[in-house]
Amino acid sequence: MNDETPARAKSAAPQPEPLLDTSGDSDEPAFSWLTPAAGDKPAGEKPAGEKPAADKSASGGSALEEPGREKAARNQAAAETKTAQPESRADRKAAEAAVGSSAAGASAAAAAAPRTSAGATSTTGSSSDGPGSSAGSPVFKEPLPTSALHVRPPEEEVERRNAQRESAANAKPVAPRVMQVLLAIFYPLILLILAVRAVTSPLFLWVEYNRPGFPGDGYGFSTDDRMTYGSYAVDYLSNWAGPRYLGDLVHRGGEKLFKDGEVSHMADVKTVILSTFGAGALLLLLALIAILYLRRRSTGGIRRGLFAGSIITLALILGLGTLAALGWQQFFTEFHRIFFADGSWTFSLDDTLIRLFPSQFWIDAGIVIAGLVLVASVVTLVLTWPTRRRRGLAPKPAQADQEQADQVKADQP
Repeated sequence: MNDETPARAKSAAPQPEPLLDTSGDSDEPAFSWLTPAAGDKPAGEKPAGEKPAADKSASGGSALEEPGREKAARNQAAAETKTAQPESRADRKAAEAAVGSSAAGASAAAAAAPRTSAGATSTTGSSSDGPGSSAGSPVFKEPLPTSALHVRPPEEEVERRNAQRESAANAKPVAPRVMQVLLAIFYPLILLILAVRAVTSPLFLWVEYNRPGFPGDGYGFSTDDRMTYGSYAVDYLSNWAGPRYLGDLVHRGGEKLFKDGEVSHMADVKTVILSTFGAGALLLLLALIAILYLRRRSTGGIRRGLFAGSIITLALILGLGTLAALGWQQFFTEFHRIFFADGSWTFSLDDTLIRLFPSQFWIDAGIVIAGLVLVASVVTLVLTWPTRRRRGLAPKPAQADQEQADQVKADQP
């Protein structure tokens, strides 16, 4: 019994695929029913052993002619659909990826061409990854922004830069040098002021009046009188009392001990002495600041500053001592002219200041001041002498061997 129901006509042309959301689909073909069976053949191709239609009609198969045609048309449409589209969704994705990668590779090859200096050319290598590769052509290359960094400057410029770098590395700070110079300048002044302070004391006065050979007073002052009245004059130089401290002193007979001119001169001397002591205190404070700074910032800076200061002090004392020895009276006069007005420091032989402080007193005072400063500077010079050990240098080989031998002998029992 044959099915006489008319079959639905199918078009041989490929149908457009509807737009569907394929994000959750698998790689399995969605229209597997369109795939022909293994034994099916395309339309128009006759399987082996099949008789032609004429034979079938002749053999009485006219009843099956219409269904066979429908089957052949269906097989032909499936073959055309298979040729027009990939068999599965995975095949379609692979085809699209192949097309996109080929386009991206072409653009990347064009953008990745290296740039070199102006006028330089290069060739792009041919690709061996697939068919269609070809040799590149020369391209213009732009200079790199950092190409100047690879250019070596002239030798003169290199030597100049190296010299400046070495000079900057070997340069020493300025502040420690300034502190050393200030310490060297302050040191002789401080020593001189301290020596003057030692002379203007009752102790020196007592030693001077009681030493053998000191000239006596021809107008009647005994040693005790000199010590009493002289102590008033020395104390007045270092205290804050006014001129009446000396002006109100009287002899046993009721006469004034010091005249007005003598009191006025002692007031001038007091001003000079107090100013000198104040300057000495300030210089001592600055010297201590310089010492503390050099102790923290400059190794050996204190030693170098004191060594230079001791040399300056020796030169100063030797120069002034030579001038005083060649002409004491001229030296004494010029010294007073520096600090006092003319006529304010000259007195007669019977005045109290001359009787208490004769010329020999000032000579002895100058010798003591020079001696104290000289001894202090020599001691400082010896203690700060720049030996190899104090400079931080290695001892000489012979000296090192001797020191090692001495150390071995000291370790032996």
